[in-house]
Amino acid sequence: MKSEAPNKGYNKIMKELPTVNEPGSVYFYLSKNNVNNTYIELMDELVTLNDTVISNWLNITPRTLRNYRSKEANLKDNTKEHIISILSLFKHGIAVFGTTAVFEQWLAAPNYFLDEKAPMDFMDTISGISLIDNRLTAMEYGENV
Repeated sequence: MKSEAPNKGYNKIMKELPTVNEPGSVYFYLSKNNVNNTYIELMDELVTLNDTVISNWLNITPRTLRNYRSKEANLKDNTKEHIISILSLFKHGIAVFGTTAVFEQWLAAPNYFLDEKAPMDFMDTISGISLIDNRLTAMEYGENV
């Protein structure tokens, strides 16, 4: 299993990530930071799910994801935004659930509040990630899982 705390100096990136539900902060973060394959590497370190799941979230093929990892391709702006949103969501989810493993279990389980769909089914859009982030915030304030 991958570690809970990212390695290789990723802690600085994680600390500076904007929250999902602050679009202005996300926009300015993207304009001030060079979101590149380092962020893909961070996502690999943090997210234990397979490439097919992650590439589906990013609306790219697994091959494109591999190209992004190997520095062969420049990230598109919408992909950069999506990566930042996913990383921010994981940061929030780990804060709520305590570990990546428990958060990913919650992401994969059907959820009553999401019409019995798994939260991970919503992660292919920014608005879906925002919806999941809202659920995390609701749980922080005492709502049911």
